[in-house]
Amino acid sequence: MEGYFWRITDPDTGRVVIALCGANTGPDGPWSTIGLASWPTGFLQTAAVDGSWTDPDRLGVRAGGAQRAFDASAQHLHVDLGSQAQLDLQLNDPLLWPHRALGGSSVFQLVPGLNQYWHPWLLGGKASGTAVLGGTTWEFHDAQVYGEKNWGREGFPESWWWGQAQGFAESGVCLAFAGGLVTTGRLTVEVTALVLRMPDGRVLRLSNPVVSPVRTRTDDEHWRLSGRGYGWRIEVEASAPLDAAFVLPVPLPSKHRNAPGDLEHLAGDLEVTVHRHGRLVWEGATKLAALEHGGLEHAKQELRRRGLDDTLPSAPPFQR
Repeated sequence: MEGYFWRITDPDTGRVVIALCGANTGPDGPWSTIGLASWPTGFLQTAAVDGSWTDPDRLGVRAGGAQRAFDASAQHLHVDLGSQAQLDLQLNDPLLWPHRALGGSSVFQLVPGLNQYWHPWLLGGKASGTAVLGGTTWEFHDAQVYGEKNWGREGFPESWWWGQAQGFAESGVCLAFAGGLVTTGRLTVEVTALVLRMPDGRVLRLSNPVVSPVRTRTDDEHWRLSGRGYGWRIEVEASAPLDAAFVLPVPLPSKHRNAPGDLEHLAGDLEVTVHRHGRLVWEGATKLAALEHGGLEHAKQELRRRGLDDTLPSAPPFQR
């Protein structure tokens, strides 16, 4: 599985759009997981389609054959899941990942055979274009954009947590974190990676278990992270109500189908503080943070609580 994810944040309007494409390979050949969702409308549409293509030389993914259900690169993002679910954006002025030696997974990217790897390759930029989301059409002009990629042999871990935030007072700030149960063979370890692009453009990454560990406590409505290393300390406090969470699909690559597996909030409250050698150097807050708590059994339980079929993904209850 190779997963591609974009998030568009427009602080002036409070609008958020996410687009995702999982390029999967199973016993019956390649296929794709596609999703498009928005806030505050609560729109969600997903699909599993045959076929997938990923660019072997640079970032790029396509799905849906000649119909181009999903077509994206570092410069554009196109989604077409029918007349009521479309996205066409041009991406400009990218703020790319600056560290060439290692990505977001840090030293874990050097370990072969893990069940999951993660890399936040796009930490900002400008997105302009149009979104058709149900009966609503949105225009974006230089909205903030974030992009990441994840990949692994088995799809997603048994349990994971994730977050991404823009919409701070300083437009160049971008925060992202990802964690879960990482396995290889009989070894299982809990790991969280925390990345922050500061107002001055510096990109901080805390994730190495020994020299820069990140401790995480999370549930369906709260996310608390504390990372230390190299003289830095980053503290994150975030929250969002469970009833506002989308239930998003995750691929089961070997079974050629999607399953509900991910509780994701498109707009939560998040505060972050940064200290350097004990001195506060920056703090910020946003109400447009994406916050996620994932796991197949966990998502099924939430769908049952909402009185829904546990085989289908779901928008927040207010949208049903």
